Amino acid sequence: MIEEKFVIPKKLKLATYVLIAIGLVSFGWGFVTDPQRSWANYLLNNYLFVSLAVGAAFFISIQYIAQAGWSAAFKRIPEAMAAYLPFAAVFFLLLLFGVHSLYEWSHAEELAHDHLIQHKSPYLNVPFWGIRILLFFGLWILLTKWMRKISLKEDREGGMRYFYQSEHLSKVFIFIVAVSFSAFSVDMLMSLQVHWFSTIFAAKMFISAFLHGAAVITLIVIILHKYGYLQVLNRSHLHDFTRYMFMLSIVWGYFTFSQFMLIWYGNIPEETSYYVHRWHGPFQILFYVSIILNWFIPFLFLMPRSNSRSKLAMVPVIILLIIGQYVELYYEIWPATLHEAKFGLLEIGSWLGFAGLFSLIVITYLAKANLVPKNHPYLEESIHHHF
Repeated sequence: MIEEKFVIPKKLKLATYVLIAIGLVSFGWGFVTDPQRSWANYLLNNYLFVSLAVGAAFFISIQYIAQAGWSAAFKRIPEAMAAYLPFAAVFFLLLLFGVHSLYEWSHAEELAHDHLIQHKSPYLNVPFWGIRILLFFGLWILLTKWMRKISLKEDREGGMRYFYQSEHLSKVFIFIVAVSFSAFSVDMLMSLQVHWFSTIFAAKMFISAFLHGAAVITLIVIILHKYGYLQVLNRSHLHDFTRYMFMLSIVWGYFTFSQFMLIWYGNIPEETSYYVHRWHGPFQILFYVSIILNWFIPFLFLMPRSNSRSKLAMVPVIILLIIGQYVELYYEIWPATLHEAKFGLLEIGSWLGFAGLFSLIVITYLAKANLVPKNHPYLEESIHHHF
């Protein structure tokens, strides 16, 4: 049993407040000067951090279902990341006020003259869209809170009972989150370009959430280790974290290529419209930048065994993956809403604000429980994990 409590440094907490303030000022200025651009930033950043939270919760579930021992010492980090979901639910409900600035299908005049939007209107309408947001977040929050409750009970009482409860709950969670987050991605992102069809998009965005969630988990573990916490971390743990990022980046690349190849080969107007909007003007370069950051660099630099066990090699790749997720979402949202590649202080400030809030929630929840699970049945295996 390892007693290790995370104490929030005052400077770190102050830094998160400063970042949140920067975000509030940025959005305040943005909504006055350019409301549509501000709503696009609002959607991008909240979706980004929701995907990290969902990806982290999915990571925990996979560990339980696989009965993985190596990761047991680090499960508090994804638990803390998943705590962002209740806050994100409120933010996404506020998005209802900006729905007409982003989604063509929400306009009554478009509905009156567009047969395709009329055909989709039983699903794509503002009331049902809002209900789905409540349903998705309600399920995610309920299940992640339940998993956290069982985890803390395991800390207090020990035994295999709570481990098996977590395992069974994880089996339910991965099924629900796979379906619901895929639908969530369609609602939030694919419906921005209402005439476009893709059967691969939802799977690609789900894999993206898992990939970048695993990357941020790894980064937080490395940072905590640097400042004296989680000293059980060794090179074998780093290797296993790297395996996730390496494998998921390949799957992400596979889905990205498959979507492009099938649309290019089929050459159906309803599908090709997606790339027509993005392959003319400044957005085309972002397609290649996204592939380089989310697939090529992780594939190239995480393959050597020496790199996959080195924090010095891993951290730059993780940072590039985080940037890569932003580029991926920018590429999805901006051509469909603003039709021009605007990037400036509003984009930087809004991301900093959300990052500050996400960080504040994570460190707050890390401080609420023992940083290393006390009575996890695989804790000793995790501590002595070597290969």
